[in-house]
Amino acid sequence: MADDCVMCDVAIIGSGFAGSLIAKELSRKPINGKRLDIVILEAGPGVLPNFNEYLARFYKATVKVPESPYPPALTEPDPNNKDKVININPAKLAAGRPNSLTLSASNWKDPNQAYLDQSKSNRPFKSTYERLAGGTSHWLGQTPRLVPNDFRMKMYDKNLPNWPIDYNTISPYYDRAEAELGVSGDVEEQSFCGITFSKNYPMPRIPPSLSDQRIGAALAQLSAEETNFLGMDKPVTGLRLRSLPVARNSQPYRNRRACAGNTNCIPICPIQAKYDPTITLNEATNNGARLKDRTVASEILVDEHNLVSGINFITYKDEAGPKTGNGCIKAKIYVIAANGIETPRLLLMSKNGGRTANGVANSSDMVGRNLMDHPQYVTWGLLPANSKPVYPYRGPLITSAIGDLCDGPFRATRAAFRVSFGNEGWNFTVGGGAFGADPHVTTLDFINGMNSSGLNKSKFSQLAADNSALLGAGLASTLSDLIPRQFRIAFACEQNPDPNNRVTLSSVSDGLNLPRPQIAYDISDYTRQGIVTAFRMKGLIFGKLKAQDFTERHDGDPAGFEEMIDGKSVPLTYGGAGHVMGTYRMGDDPKTSVVDSWQRSHDHRNLYLVGSGTFPTVGTANPTLTLSALAFRTADSIVKDFSSRA
Repeated sequence: MADDCVMCDVAIIGSGFAGSLIAKELSRKPINGKRLDIVILEAGPGVLPNFNEYLARFYKATVKVPESPYPPALTEPDPNNKDKVININPAKLAAGRPNSLTLSASNWKDPNQAYLDQSKSNRPFKSTYERLAGGTSHWLGQTPRLVPNDFRMKMYDKNLPNWPIDYNTISPYYDRAEAELGVSGDVEEQSFCGITFSKNYPMPRIPPSLSDQRIGAALAQLSAEETNFLGMDKPVTGLRLRSLPVARNSQPYRNRRACAGNTNCIPICPIQAKYDPTITLNEATNNGARLKDRTVASEILVDEHNLVSGINFITYKDEAGPKTGNGCIKAKIYVIAANGIETPRLLLMSKNGGRTANGVANSSDMVGRNLMDHPQYVTWGLLPANSKPVYPYRGPLITSAIGDLCDGPFRATRAAFRVSFGNEGWNFTVGGGAFGADPHVTTLDFINGMNSSGLNKSKFSQLAADNSALLGAGLASTLSDLIPRQFRIAFACEQNPDPNNRVTLSSVSDGLNLPRPQIAYDISDYTRQGIVTAFRMKGLIFGKLKAQDFTERHDGDPAGFEEMIDGKSVPLTYGGAGHVMGTYRMGDDPKTSVVDSWQRSHDHRNLYLVGSGTFPTVGTANPTLTLSALAFRTADSIVKDFSSRA
């Protein structure tokens, strides 16, 4: 029996990008002379009065992984050793989440350490997410558009689904999303692979870094023979680095300051120049929407008319619980915006006493299937000693990318990729361990005579022997020479939908005694061949730069695999991009999809399922702008629904 029953017009589960945008749009103005009563349930804590608490958590964190600033805590004291910490068992947490500390070879399959139960998975799903007001606040801010052919992949493979909408349909919603998020970009630079714009970006682009300029000059002139491996429809004789559209202010915008180049976009911008959904969420609550935090939806109720009649929830007080009460929310329209793993989890938990034994909205048996990410091949290197430094650790993490290679006839046989260029040196690649992250790792190497970074060798430094321990001027000179020549490149690869990559319910529970998500995941040969081509592309770029390649796969990496390339067995690996997609896809056919083009459930006409889980295919663009554009389109559908009830 519910302790509390909340009545409203629209119930939204989740306050991330999609949930906040829909709440704001529905709360902006009256419909038929009446403002909608909107209630948002958030599983994690609410919006802080300011974000200094998050900054303090990050500054004090021993290991600064993307999840470090945000609750719940990642570690706790080891009861057997007061000088050590251990990962918190997710069974203790009321609203757990995956985190980067539980993706190692030793613990990714251990449900006592990892929130996602991957004990039966072939390969690790390596992306993480938050559960707090504002959703995935540790996002990077990249907002490229999908290209037109991303919506019609059946042209390349008859087994792939098309989207039920095309680029022209979503384009005006892209405009609205770019204005809401505050995107800095340049229309001319982003007009490639068929992308067209109806409006300008709200702010000019973020300027390219010195590293961008160096790499751009190296790739400006290429030969068709050098680039033949790309399989494009016409010879590639040069590649252009284009400034990347980002939801980051290049100038003051909507009472937010401009980017100051802190190189800390992940996990937290210290001056909030990067958009995050708490901005829109605050505007929605200022308009009258109500936010109930620390409130976990546990079951969607369906009545005899196949309409959603309510959603049960559990409330708690602290990270580890205990439960403080039960409740329900009753509305006319329900929106589930809980991301690509938590949304199918909630749908599958909703059994209705056996009447929806397969879960709510799941007559197609597609809920939870086709889990996708953008598996990333990450590389890093050192520019030659006689070259000008590029001075990493200045500016945003990424300012430029190559998008022109994300579409072509090759997509019939291998995945496309988008190439992005990091401005944070080796911070992302040589870090996260016992000695922190670079440049600290390299610095400690030369102070203590170690070689964790791989740089403490005589062939890289004129002043150092192998594993040197340096002091004073020699230390300063060596670091001043080596660190400014570091660079990093990432290839975000397309992943094709596979119904066997899926989210189901685990037999292990969280702190509220709800089943946690169980993940089955692998990457196909299609995606692997995309990574192989990325490896070849890395070779081309490093060769043009005359750079030393430091890319390595750590032994025992559960995401590692071997591929034959030019007659040699090459070890490769992938990382997570944080892009959880595909698990309740949209389509016109209720037998093969979960929602329609408006993100409305085929099974229950008063239920919307929003977010990147509705993507039938993923292309190579970061999903946030597209899911935000779709959220605007869904909001229009809900407004039309209420307007017709006059």
